[in-house]
Amino acid sequence: MPETVGDVQVLEFRLEDRKYCIDIAHVDEIVDKEELTPLPNSDPHVEGVMDLRGTTTTIINPKQVLDLETTETGQRVVVLEGDGDGENVGWLIDAVNQVVSIDTGEVDESVESESVRGIVRQDDDFVVWVKPEEIND
Repeated sequence: MPETVGDVQVLEFRLEDRKYCIDIAHVDEIVDKEELTPLPNSDPHVEGVMDLRGTTTTIINPKQVLDLETTETGQRVVVLEGDGDGENVGWLIDAVNQVVSIDTGEVDESVESESVRGIVRQDDDFVVWVKPEEIND
């Protein structure tokens, strides 16, 4: 279902040598990665859990979900807004680039897939706009 055309702020971040973004409305905060406790028998994309000010936060590696080769371990965590079920989720990323405003009418949605909303052109580069709800599952 197409969303209304207009400016949206997105958080641009890096996974390996590629740029990705998510709607800033989904982002709660950005923190440094601390020691993770592995969860036995968890899905391959779940790196473990960490304590975030007394709250257990599940840390997901979006590289696993997006089928990217992993050559470095991210040191930053983008903590996402909870969806009301009490489960806190964070994404392990390599770097935070910037928050930018994009015109949703300029998003190329021809490449939309289960986990990708579209492509944003930025100078001579592409930024992949991901759907957080699909990465978290």
